[in-house]
Amino acid sequence: MTTALFTHPDCDQHVEPPGHPEQVARLKAVQTALARIDLLRLEAPLGDWADITRCHPQSYIDRVAAAIPARPWAALDGDTYLAPGSLTAARRGVGGACAAVDLVLSGGAGNAFVATRPPGHHAETETAMGFCLFGTVAIAAKRALDHHGLSRAAIVDFDVHHGNGTQDLLWEEPRALFISSHQRPLYPGSGASSETGSAGQILNLPLREGSGRAEMRRAYSELAFPRIAAFQPELILISAGFDAHADDPLAGLLWEDEDFGWITREICKLAQTHCAGRVVSVLEGGYDLDALGRSAAAHVTVLKEFADDR
Repeated sequence: MTTALFTHPDCDQHVEPPGHPEQVARLKAVQTALARIDLLRLEAPLGDWADITRCHPQSYIDRVAAAIPARPWAALDGDTYLAPGSLTAARRGVGGACAAVDLVLSGGAGNAFVATRPPGHHAETETAMGFCLFGTVAIAAKRALDHHGLSRAAIVDFDVHHGNGTQDLLWEEPRALFISSHQRPLYPGSGASSETGSAGQILNLPLREGSGRAEMRRAYSELAFPRIAAFQPELILISAGFDAHADDPLAGLLWEDEDFGWITREICKLAQTHCAGRVVSVLEGGYDLDALGRSAAAHVTVLKEFADDR
């Protein structure tokens, strides 16, 4: 088996205003960094509306579609913009994540990485925010649960910002364990340890600015990984944001390249034990281009090591 990489050139058509951190160059940096890794390269299909409506009501989808500008940008809030190609790009992200779930669950790949943009983990049920339009990872989890009939899926979100959208979309979903580590206080302001979901299926791991890699590894080793093991997921999804890196301009957790390899390796070990190695990872944040490329390569290199062993 190998690792599948889903991406699509349509994601370059989600063009932000000049100077915006969530820029087209982010995806190009990831693709360049992964170019030397032997992967099963696939085009992300357009996401089905039926999958998107597992998490977002049609009224919200209609509002986003109606806001798409003819040129060049429309602002949904102070930092979330739409361009003429944004809806298609966001659908490619959903389609890539759902296709990755289908492929990994069918045994067509050992695991998968979905390199698309815009990111998704801040999009709430009826609110686009934080650069995000649709809750890509939450939608992929719901596809695994509802379409494939899984009983339990776990999501690990190591983006430096709290995955408030994923939490909102899965707050009432006891079949989905959601774990988010994030700097706090920081945008979007949520993610307290007291936020636990309707069935106690949400675990937030707030980390102090400047806390560094040792505190992160301790939080995951003592809290997150035992929680995943106890949950015994049939699939693990990752919201892979790389903005906790020390070089990232938007936060200050001070992780290094190898920390993303470490956390990926530990997640893959859990997946080996509990769900036949089945992991689907989706790109979220990361805004220093060099650090983003190196960290994504460290992440995918570990995914491939485990896929090749299957």
